[in-house]
Amino acid sequence: SKAGVIGMTKAVAREMASRGITCNAVAPGFIHTAMTDALSEELRAAMVKQIAMGRCGEVEEIAGVVSFLASKDASYVTGQVIEISGGLSM
Repeated sequence: SKAGVIGMTKAVAREMASRGITCNAVAPGFIHTAMTDALSEELRAAMVKQIAMGRCGEVEEIAGVVSFLASKDASYVTGQVIEISGGLSM
């Protein structure tokens, strides 16, 4: 499903670019939420160990990137998948 979202993001971006409409995707990594709080301490520690920054992300960090993408500052950004994972996939 992730590949489908990426493909759709790029297709929509290409289709709408001539109309001045941008389309981007945000791909969050391991984010501190009520859902992750429900995980065992051992599982959380194992996940954090894989993250280059050594910590979970915060929802505010995701919101900041989404806010940027919705702003005029990102008017020339389209068809991109922005990973916010603290270096999880490096």
